[in-house]
Amino acid sequence: MCVKVYRDHWGVPHLRADDPLSLVRLQGRNVATDRAWQIETQRRKSLGTTAAFLGPDAVAWDTFARQARLADTAERCFRALDDDTRAWIGAYVAGVNEALPAGAARAPEFAKTGLTLKEWEPWTPLGIWIAAHILFAGFPSKLWREQVALHLGDDAMGVFTSEGPHTSGSNGWMVPGALTATGTALIAGDPHRYVESPGVYQQIRLACPSYDVLGLAVPGVPGIAHFGHTGDVAWAITNAAADYQDLYEEQLRRTTDGVEALGPDGWEAATVHTESVEIAGRDAIAVEVIETARGPVVIGGPDFARGVSLRYPPRVTGRLGFEVLPLLLQATDVAAVDEALEGWVEPVNVVLAADTAGGLLHRTAGLVPRRDAENQLRVVPAWERKHEWDGWIPMPRATVDGVAVMANARDLAAPLGVEFAAPHRFRRIRELLTARDGWTVEDMPTIHTDTWLGSAGSIIDPLRDLAELSPEAVELCDRLLRWDRRMDATSTTASSYAAIRKALSRRITAHPAVAALDDVDATEMFLPYLDLLTHVSFALENLLASDLAIDFAALLRESLEEVAARTPRGPWGDTHQLSPVQVIRGPLFTRDEPPIDLGLSGDHHCVWSTSSVPGTTDLTVRASAARYAWDLRDRTKSGWSVPLGASGVLGDQHHHDQLPLWLRGELAPIVTDWDQLTPE
Repeated sequence: MCVKVYRDHWGVPHLRADDPLSLVRLQGRNVATDRAWQIETQRRKSLGTTAAFLGPDAVAWDTFARQARLADTAERCFRALDDDTRAWIGAYVAGVNEALPAGAARAPEFAKTGLTLKEWEPWTPLGIWIAAHILFAGFPSKLWREQVALHLGDDAMGVFTSEGPHTSGSNGWMVPGALTATGTALIAGDPHRYVESPGVYQQIRLACPSYDVLGLAVPGVPGIAHFGHTGDVAWAITNAAADYQDLYEEQLRRTTDGVEALGPDGWEAATVHTESVEIAGRDAIAVEVIETARGPVVIGGPDFARGVSLRYPPRVTGRLGFEVLPLLLQATDVAAVDEALEGWVEPVNVVLAADTAGGLLHRTAGLVPRRDAENQLRVVPAWERKHEWDGWIPMPRATVDGVAVMANARDLAAPLGVEFAAPHRFRRIRELLTARDGWTVEDMPTIHTDTWLGSAGSIIDPLRDLAELSPEAVELCDRLLRWDRRMDATSTTASSYAAIRKALSRRITAHPAVAALDDVDATEMFLPYLDLLTHVSFALENLLASDLAIDFAALLRESLEEVAARTPRGPWGDTHQLSPVQVIRGPLFTRDEPPIDLGLSGDHHCVWSTSSVPGTTDLTVRASAARYAWDLRDRTKSGWSVPLGASGVLGDQHHHDQLPLWLRGELAPIVTDWDQLTPE
């Protein structure tokens, strides 16, 4: 039997086996070898057991994971799968269990935290997926809208929209053959997520006699879900920004038999039990887990002022969509991709696909419930029948006529949600792609790395009307008005613009007209989603165009003067630095390695989307978690890169060898000739 791992120059694994089950088992072994610490912490996150080795800071998540019943939902979804898919996932888990002890021995984090291994359950990959995506639909934003409505009225809810998710998003585009140099389609893009160490995507190739697919896998999950190229067909996704999770205000009461909740038909029994959350260095705490007919109670309970339950499709249907994963690997054209995606559930995505025969696909995939419009905006009463779910909304699709773009904007997915990304990235990508033809994979980084800031006008344009400025402010104002609005790492004007934006956000946050929004009453888990400065920073463009009782011109003048009075600012890249998220903080590099300048170009509304929290810091935690460009004429002409590298082991030669490439916005070539790869 041929079961072998090959590596390319960047350490990317190319896996080869005689059949799909042997191959997916090898994929499990490989991820346990390369990413043991990452996948085991993700497993523990899905179980709500991270505080046992990370300490008190992890209690909020563990409590939420238990109360939301993430692990139970994963097990339920696994058992509902067909036999073949369960066997396929089981083979992956078997491979993980075989290689995890050796993989853990390579990762110093296990010894540092005292984390001990336990054998994976067959449904663990589903738990990892749910835990990674439970916040993708942004249900905490409903708590924020409720806060805005409470203090400023319902009409103000739209003012504080950032028109975009803060923690997830993507660019993606498809250029049809009529506009490419080869006459065959190109698909390219970059998923925007927290940049983590190790990375959230793993470059990989899976080959057996049935198929040969390369793409970006999620460590801990079999197959290639989001971005793949089989040679005959390629696909890519972005977050649809759909709203498919609801929060219900629950009236709860204790009885001699347990807990009851008030539903549309009166008082009904809820399920209730208690779980223990272990905490490193402290006594364990008891967590009461309550579930009503709507869903698990994730805020409060019968002994609190309120209880709020969460309703989400996998919990309701017992389906996650994992049947789709092996089908995607077997796809040979867009029709097969399209058919496979009919079974997808969560998260809801916009999909682009193209094949070598000229087939093109642009559609959404997932489950979005049909219900009252108010459900999408805020917490709604559980006892009112009008807020019940009533089937599913048909997934929108489009006929591809020219360039197709997806960037989380209010476009194809408009019927599925209420808050989307601001249109700047979407419009800019389309503008660049339609300006010419003859596109090649080599041209794609010019799109990936475009730094024009479409939202800059909301601050720059009003500068023309400011009067009575100091000489220093006049000079800075003139420089900003002449600025090309590109957030280049080398630009000192971009740095000054960002400083003014930060100062303005802080002044608006402190203004009496909105200051009451800072008075929040929430559990620790949801406090970050209710932070006023964060919301002002991301909603700044909308706020400046609103009719709130704020003299924005005066605040802008003060912010301009503040920045002008400081010593000259350095380039944008001096403060706009990559700061990857780590489960436990530690060095990215070993001591004997030369330092790498982590300065970044781009900004939140640039195509080169490198997001900080503008009012708080310039440090970047969210950016391209990978970049890719799929060539349908010749797969070997395709390219990709990730922020760090193929290995999750500090000190490994491939831990961060792609970082300089990624910082420059370049793509690494893809090698598919087995004779040019190195066998392990």
